[in-house]
Amino acid sequence: MLSRTEDPERASGSSVVFAGKGERMSMKRKIIGSLLTGMLVLPGAVYAAQGAQTAEPVVKMSTAESAAQGAEQKVYSLTFNPKSYTRQTLAYNGKAVAFRAYEHIPYVARPVAVERQSMNIYIPEVYFQKGGTINGYTAKTAPIFLPNGVGGYMPGDSKAPSEKDRMSGGANASLVALSKGYVVAAPAIRGRTTQNKDGVYVGKAPALIVDYKAAVRYLRHNRNLLPAGDTDKIISNGTSAGGALSVLLGATGNSKDYEPYLKAVGAAKERDDIFAASVYCPITNLEHADMAYEWMFNGVNEAHQQTGRNLPALPVQSTVTNRPADAPVENQQAVKMTWDQQMASLALKKQFPAYVNSLGLEDRKGNKLWLDAAGNGSFADYIKSVYLQSVQTALDGGKDLDGAAWFRVKDGKAVDMDLAKYAAWATRLKATPAFDKFDLSSGENDEFGDSANQPKHFTAFSALRDTGRGGSADPAIIHLLNPMDYIGASGVKTSKYWRIRHGAKDRDTCLAIPAMVALKLQNEGKKVDFAAPWGYGHAGDYDLDALFTWMDRICKK
Repeated sequence: MLSRTEDPERASGSSVVFAGKGERMSMKRKIIGSLLTGMLVLPGAVYAAQGAQTAEPVVKMSTAESAAQGAEQKVYSLTFNPKSYTRQTLAYNGKAVAFRAYEHIPYVARPVAVERQSMNIYIPEVYFQKGGTINGYTAKTAPIFLPNGVGGYMPGDSKAPSEKDRMSGGANASLVALSKGYVVAAPAIRGRTTQNKDGVYVGKAPALIVDYKAAVRYLRHNRNLLPAGDTDKIISNGTSAGGALSVLLGATGNSKDYEPYLKAVGAAKERDDIFAASVYCPITNLEHADMAYEWMFNGVNEAHQQTGRNLPALPVQSTVTNRPADAPVENQQAVKMTWDQQMASLALKKQFPAYVNSLGLEDRKGNKLWLDAAGNGSFADYIKSVYLQSVQTALDGGKDLDGAAWFRVKDGKAVDMDLAKYAAWATRLKATPAFDKFDLSSGENDEFGDSANQPKHFTAFSALRDTGRGGSADPAIIHLLNPMDYIGASGVKTSKYWRIRHGAKDRDTCLAIPAMVALKLQNEGKKVDFAAPWGYGHAGDYDLDALFTWMDRICKK
């Protein structure tokens, strides 16, 4: 059910190595060439956008910066046009959800890929009626839901409202948000394959977080022009690499480290901190993700994911299909790892305790969380407690336990578990190393690549074992993508409220990765709702009723 009606008043668009607690990473930022991204030309295709205008050339590019030397760049207005919209109606739970759609709005003045640096804003129609309210919200108090469509560090599409989501089969989060009185601001975001018209790659790190921050700044810049929405109540949402992006946005509010990149693309001069972050299965803390993965899965020597560069595509019938958009391909049949991979797994596992111990993490009772050289200790016990809570919830709800035998139940209570048996039950998805591949074949290697699309290493471990001859990413760029470096840092405003979910059978990354994020946030006094829901692997937006109940609770305090 979808209707579009042109409004008679509608106007045309005219207008590394991680230091221990208390230590700080000191590094020289290289902000040069196309990494700044504001120096690149727009695609040549016509793009009908709010705020489009012609202007004198802002930047002329040198030969070293791009083959597009001397090309003129279009400049876009950052002033929101409240008269440029369509009326739309969709159905949710048997009821009509009417809203106004303001679409194709560039959120930076000097985009390098305008279709990827634009957003859609959706506002419930009720807010245009005198005294209109939904779910206790008014036009003035309605929170702003900021979903991203990033997956696999690929370009993210704008998450437009939809009656049928690919993963859930029901309404997507944007439509549910509108039905509950939220304003939806859905930015498209550059990813690792984004190119300009000259074939230059303009979406490598840190482009995705620069764009997400710029979208927040655009909303604040237009706080007095938006017909509805409280720009102090912005809540991000994402899954997988999009979950990593949601964590990063919430963790790095107003950090000056990103300012040169934001300035280069013409972002508004506003704050970019947000109220809260909703996070599903984040692929984050990448320079420590390989060691965390092996801490969990060492000893499980068969992997279900394709590895290596230029492998032939698997037949559809042999692949797992219930994966998030742009997630790496999973094969139903496992392949045994090589001896060298198994030895690398053991070496990475041995590195993980030192990293965990450097963080100085504590549980809610103030107990120190640590690991001994063998990988055992109170941090391992904490991870067990998260899984056991998932088991207990499943038991209490009468859910199918999927043949799991890695935990012990006594008098109806899940009382203990074996992490090694859990790993064997969950199975290993990724061969060693999980993220920084020796041959530079992972999506994460590509994310840290350069504007010529040469992938890069982002850990010393893999760089020393390189077979791809691509070199290593700038440590400053790696730093910009790690939220752990910013939580509790001086000059940064981290979100107060967090909801983090990692499926109990998710093995795209190790549970320890989101757990460390949650613990560090918690240790810094943030309000964190962290869980590993039973029955889910690598997925997101599977519990929208619970998500919006949490959002309502924090927004109505």
